[in-house]
Amino acid sequence: MFYNEKRLNIIVGAYGSGKSEIAVNVALAMKKATPEGKVLLADMDIVNPFYRSADAAKELEESGIRVILPSYAGSNVDAPVLSGEMYVIFDDDSYSGVFDIGGEDMGANVLGSLKTRLEGIDCNLFMAVNTLRPFTADKDGIIRMASELQEASRINITGFINNTNLLEETTFEEVKEGENIVAEVSRLTGIPLVATAFMDGLISASDEKKFEAPEILKLQRSIRYSF
Repeated sequence: MFYNEKRLNIIVGAYGSGKSEIAVNVALAMKKATPEGKVLLADMDIVNPFYRSADAAKELEESGIRVILPSYAGSNVDAPVLSGEMYVIFDDDSYSGVFDIGGEDMGANVLGSLKTRLEGIDCNLFMAVNTLRPFTADKDGIIRMASELQEASRINITGFINNTNLLEETTFEEVKEGENIVAEVSRLTGIPLVATAFMDGLISASDEKKFEAPEILKLQRSIRYSF
């Protein structure tokens, strides 16, 4: 799978991209692939306190995954800060894992501050894209967002994940149209489309064969949203 190629997978994306759901599912899949291995997930979203991978901490920990949260996460402190625990993946090469980066370009600045450490580790930077969200609804918006994220993080995006969705209301046609847009962005930028993601059970096996992406990422719902 695309996320097993490097020791660290970093997930970024615009608000509503579903990046945290992807981060949780990728961490769980990495642990399932290497049950005896040490896997961590670092929730590095210090901008948006809602809909984050920290909400799945219990499930992750029960699966044997080390969860690293910003200091003061889940409290009433307005400015959580990154935990020094996240450095374990740089200092202990027996770990593999996922960084969930939030807050669009503002949150991606966190990666910029880690540039020297990241240069010493094999890592992917994946951008989750939901074309049913305003800032990434068309190819120009996606390219603009990708550029902003790369500039802020000071790392090149290594792959797009098409995660076009409206939660449980998502249709095959919506996911496919989203994939078509992301695939066009891929052709324009040279950044590969590595996967198309959707909630497991929403799309039939016959329709799955119609996707262009080289891999399918079937997501299990782990983060619950309150409206």
